[in-house]
Amino acid sequence: MKFIIALALLFLFGLLALGALLVWDQRADRAEWQRLAALKPKAPPLFSYALVADLPEPARRYFAYTIQPGTPLFPVAEIDMAGQFSLGTKNDPAYQPMEARQILAVPEGFVWAMRTRGGMPVSGSDSGLWTRFRIFGLIPVARIGGNPDHTRSAFGRYVAEAVIWTPAALLPGPGVTWEGVDDDTARVTIRHGDLSQAVDVTVDSEGRPVIVSFQRWSDANPDKVHRRQPFGAFTSDFREVGGYRLPFHVEAGNMFGTEDYFPFFIADVTEIRFLEAAR
Repeated sequence: MKFIIALALLFLFGLLALGALLVWDQRADRAEWQRLAALKPKAPPLFSYALVADLPEPARRYFAYTIQPGTPLFPVAEIDMAGQFSLGTKNDPAYQPMEARQILAVPEGFVWAMRTRGGMPVSGSDSGLWTRFRIFGLIPVARIGGNPDHTRSAFGRYVAEAVIWTPAALLPGPGVTWEGVDDDTARVTIRHGDLSQAVDVTVDSEGRPVIVSFQRWSDANPDKVHRRQPFGAFTSDFREVGGYRLPFHVEAGNMFGTEDYFPFFIADVTEIRFLEAAR
C-alpha cells in the first residue's frame, strides 16, 4: 500500500511540475509577444516608388506589387492561420490539421503558437528564443533554444517570412541590402547584430513573390548535424490587406528544390493585422 501511495504522490508531483512548466512557458510566450508588439511604429512613413528606385528590377517589381503607393509602412504584423502540419516524413507525412497565430517583427523576432487537431494533439510555440512543443497539452516532446544553432536557424525562418508577409520590413536601409540574381529573382540580405541571412525571392510578371527560398542553418537531415541546406516556400492566393498584396496560401519545407523536398507546413491565412502604436 505504501508503495502505491508513493507512486501516486510521485505521479501527482510530476503533473504539478509539468503544469508549472506550462504556466511558465505561457508567460514567456506572452512576454515575448508583447515585446515584439511594442515595436509597432507610432507614425509610419508612407510607401513611394522612390524608396526602391535604386533596387534591382525584380526587387522593384516585388515592392510595386506588394505595397501600394501611399500605404503606411508597418513592419510588425499579427497573422492567424490554419492548415496542415506534418509530423512524419516525405513517404509518410502524417499531416495533422493545425491552427496557429503569429507575431512577426523582423529583424527583432517572432512568436508562432500552434496546435494540431485530430490524432495525437501537439501544441506549443516557436520563436527566435525557443522551440517548445507538447503532446496532450502537457508532456514536452521538443524543448530547445538558447544556443547559437537555434538562434541562427530561427533567424532564417523569420527573415524569409518577412518576404512573404511583412514587405515593409525589407525596404532598403541599415541592415537591409538587395542584389539581383536573375531576370525574375532578387536576393535580400538582413543583418542584425551577429546574424545575417540572405533570402531569394522569385516574382512573376506582375511582381507576386511566388517562390521564397534560402539556405537555412538546420539539423533537419539524416545526420542530425547543423549545416546550411535549402529551405523554401511556394506562395499563392494573393489578397489585399490595407494597401498590401500578400499571399494567403503558403507551402514550405526542407531540402527545397531537391528530390527530398516535401512541404511539412501548409498554411491558409485567415487574417493579417498590421500593428500601429496609438498616436
